[in-house]
Amino acid sequence: MKPEITFEDFGKLDVRVGTIIEINDFPNARKPAYQLTIDFGKIGIKKSSAQITDLYAKPDLLNKKIVAIVNFQKKQIANFFSECLVLGIENNKKEIVLLQASTPNINNGEQVS
Repeated sequence: MKPEITFEDFGKLDVRVGTIIEINDFPNARKPAYQLTIDFGKIGIKKSSAQITDLYAKPDLLNKKIVAIVNFQKKQIANFFSECLVLGIENNKKEIVLLQASTPNINNGEQVS
């Protein structure tokens, strides 16, 4: 378990729902990954590198509603800048399972609380 944090620490994270609108291969990544373009509604479009190639084919990701942290500093990964962190759970096979919105009536950009 990681160290305990305060509610103030948690409050610094901006976690929102977005829809994947574009998926590209990322051949320059050290580990297999996709480059995702995600629509977060009123806060705009953000890009992310995601190591989710084990469980997800590109056609399966298009229009999928995911959960991401949108207020991280940009991080350069090879020749790409990741602007948000898509959230997932590592299963017992070391594969990343995406956290997703469970109902379609959640708008892009809605904040997780």
